[in-house]
Amino acid sequence: MNTNSNSYTIIYASVMVIIVAFLLAFVSSSLKEQQNKNVELDTKKQILAALNIADVEDAEATYNSVVKGDMLVQADGSLVVNEGAFNTIYKGEIAEGRLHVFECEVDGQKKYVIPVYGAGLWGPIWGYIGLNEDKNTVYGVYFSHAGETPGLGAEITTPKFQGQFAGKKVFDGANVGLSVVKNGRVANPDYEVDGISGGTITSQGVDAMLKDCLKPYEKFLK
Repeated sequence: MNTNSNSYTIIYASVMVIIVAFLLAFVSSSLKEQQNKNVELDTKKQILAALNIADVEDAEATYNSVVKGDMLVQADGSLVVNEGAFNTIYKGEIAEGRLHVFECEVDGQKKYVIPVYGAGLWGPIWGYIGLNEDKNTVYGVYFSHAGETPGLGAEITTPKFQGQFAGKKVFDGANVGLSVVKNGRVANPDYEVDGISGGTITSQGVDAMLKDCLKPYEKFLK
């Protein structure tokens, strides 16, 4: 075959593309199980973070020790064990009537962790709300995002912002009182925390996320 011909070049390029595609598919398939395990472990670390547990040597063992049950809220507010697979994404779960709750025990005290999911300025935001045994007092929170602006909306991931939530109340009567308000405008410190200066839309996204995701848990929490 004439190696200088156009047909040779096209055939050679096509074969190389097929070989590379096959290798990439093989590598992706080989690593998929480990990738899924890594995502699951990261989710468990986030749940632990909402319980103020971070930087542990063995996150998997700590999670198994602290989290006593992956549960689902029933129509009457009771809990049943989640028989399905462990979730790493909770978007759409509330709309499908699946209200997840993690029953936990920290230092001999019962805690509950509820996943939340919403929208920031540039993309999804999500997190976990850790509650004390009374189900109405925040023990800790964890928030993250897909693409908020560093120094502005991305500040929802910082201890400074998240640390404000400890001790706040969730329900104020029939409504979710837990709120993020404009920076410097906290009027009811039992329920409200300061939003991020310069990150108004992301702060509003967190506020909406809390209200939209916690309200369906009313029968369980109250």
